[in-house]
Amino acid sequence: MEHKLIFKENIKRWDEAIPLGNGRIGSLIWGEPTALRFSLDRTDIWDLSVPMNTERKEFCYKNLVRLAKEKKTQEIRELFDAPYNYPTPTKLPAGKLIFDFKNMSKVKSVLDLQIAEAELDVTGPSECYKVYSFCHAVSNTGMIKIGTTRDKFSVKLLSPQFGSQNEKEEVYYNPKEREISQGGLEKLHYSEAVRGEANGAPSFLWFTQEVDERFSYGIVAGVLEKEQETLVFYRIITSNDGENWLEDAKRQLKEELLAGYEISQREHRIWWKRYWEKSKVMLPDSLFEKQWYVTNYLFASCSRKGSYPMPLQGVWTADDGNLPPWKGDYHHDLNTQFSYTHFYKANHLEEGESFIDFLWDSMGAARKFAKVFYETDGICLPGVMTIDGKPLGGWPMYSLSPVHQIWLCQSFELYYRYTGDETFLRERAWIYFEETAKCITSLLEEGEDGYYYLPVSSSPEIHDDEAEAWVTPNSNYDLALLRYLYAMLIEFSDRLENGQKEKWENVMKKLPHLAVNEKNVLMISPDESLEESHRHLSNAMAICPLYLYRYDNEEEKEIIDAVVEDYERLGTGMWVGFSFAWMAHLYAIQKNGEGAFDRLRIFWESFCSVNGFHLNGDYKKRGYTTFHYRPFTLEANMYAADALQEMLMQMYDGVIELFPAVPQKWKDEQVGFEGFRGEKGILISAKMKNSDICEVQLKAQHEQSVLVKSGKEKKAEVYLKAGETKYITL
Repeated sequence: MEHKLIFKENIKRWDEAIPLGNGRIGSLIWGEPTALRFSLDRTDIWDLSVPMNTERKEFCYKNLVRLAKEKKTQEIRELFDAPYNYPTPTKLPAGKLIFDFKNMSKVKSVLDLQIAEAELDVTGPSECYKVYSFCHAVSNTGMIKIGTTRDKFSVKLLSPQFGSQNEKEEVYYNPKEREISQGGLEKLHYSEAVRGEANGAPSFLWFTQEVDERFSYGIVAGVLEKEQETLVFYRIITSNDGENWLEDAKRQLKEELLAGYEISQREHRIWWKRYWEKSKVMLPDSLFEKQWYVTNYLFASCSRKGSYPMPLQGVWTADDGNLPPWKGDYHHDLNTQFSYTHFYKANHLEEGESFIDFLWDSMGAARKFAKVFYETDGICLPGVMTIDGKPLGGWPMYSLSPVHQIWLCQSFELYYRYTGDETFLRERAWIYFEETAKCITSLLEEGEDGYYYLPVSSSPEIHDDEAEAWVTPNSNYDLALLRYLYAMLIEFSDRLENGQKEKWENVMKKLPHLAVNEKNVLMISPDESLEESHRHLSNAMAICPLYLYRYDNEEEKEIIDAVVEDYERLGTGMWVGFSFAWMAHLYAIQKNGEGAFDRLRIFWESFCSVNGFHLNGDYKKRGYTTFHYRPFTLEANMYAADALQEMLMQMYDGVIELFPAVPQKWKDEQVGFEGFRGEKGILISAKMKNSDICEVQLKAQHEQSVLVKSGKEKKAEVYLKAGETKYITL
């Protein structure tokens, strides 16, 4: 594997910058030689000040249901959507280092994905300086090595330009002027940052910024000149790091600076070498292969066990003087789930465990929200939330929908499915599902027909936040998730022999079937079909990502085909980036390699920045959608990589399908993958050349029997003992 991102000219935008990260801290390198920026970030730097609305007693599900049924749209907006209009709570940028290389004019930049290190050539009329940088994979220190002496450049450490504490302004809510960012950083009003410098070898510069009486953060940088080079190391710190957080950071930096760049570099490279050994792809299309590696690089850079999971922008909060798009928060109506799907098959379990651990550790907040907002037992996180699990408001039919909690449950099911870890099933997955069901079941109401319905229903994000967004219960989105929840409880009860199977079967029997129209298309709700292009393919939840419908079932196949054809009829005019990734999944389910290939090609060529960042809109204006904006979020990157993996290998119920949805031109050349994870942790490697599968390797973690297939004709049944490796031919 050797993939690099190469930038031959000065990088002019933060969302095209070189991204470095280690799951906790991040850096974006961009700019010209006289203002070369390292825009810095850390996942847990938040202003958690809560707007009054979300703490009012009227801010509750019972009141939301009443207002929705009374069609009091304006009251709903003012009570439930208005809090999102406040500048806080929000993710915050950390600050930036700015280097001024005097009399230099050009920066050529290279990001080597294999070693997660940036190499810059800063050039002028007669000189060229080398600059190297990485975010240490283990120590949470950012490291910069500059190939010249300290007198050839200057460096400034800048804090974000927040507003003055004495200049607070009123926030007015106008739903017609709602923006994806809540405005400039000056809308946040803090006391002035405290700055300091200390001479010596190394020398230090730092600032600390108080957010409120409970939380402060800062950056400290150490500078050390060594012969013909200068080291600049930095740490992004918070008051949660310990009582002596500033002095501890200086001490750590001094130790690392005196040890040198190369010592840390070796440890850093060892970590990334082990990471890349987990899985590989070998594709005849250079764009697809490179983007798979770019995505896995971004994933490891912004998700690590022991750290918070990636929010919308990961560890790369916007450096444009504004608050981050959508507050840089945690959206559970698609974003977090799509962000944490591909890592299972890519065999990067440890990095993905960040999300599962976060959900588990947030059960206290989920229990509190279920009790206070829904007035139920059990657990339910807000659909749009802060890092500590509190509601942010927003369009309430989505931001406060209880069923997103079920979609979060799927992460526990997938982890169990891809590991076969029975202890995890018993001690985590079952508990998380059961506690979720306590909340959800309490909300169900029996209709006149004897079936269960939610009191109000919606389908993200159909009809935006208009009165029509409250569709007739149950929407197929809600119902698919409800049916998934109880189906998994039945399956897990049976597996654990815990005596609860009948209890959940009785609930399942009282759920209606998914609504299908006369064209065999899954509807939005029992009385409404999708009749417009829309970014969120929420009526297809039962097909993907829940996989309640299977393509090998003839009746369900007809529905899947009809849904895909209907999306083709409606077109892509109102899609965003993640819609193309989602559609690629649907084509992969159909075994339509050409369709999946085309959707992913469009996504990577037209909806991603030069550094790989997904920018949501058709910002190059190539005619794919009417969204031409470019707010950066990560979920579509991960979901697109997952779709590519589904093109290469699918495994359900012990059946492994090799290359089920690759385009014909790939089959005519050579395509392969190594180390993909399947059910029960089985590791699968395979190669195809000239349409013939020439290599298959299976390595079992647990004892299991599998059926390996390629197309309709080639198949082999294989039994493996725990720890056994077998090579087979088809």
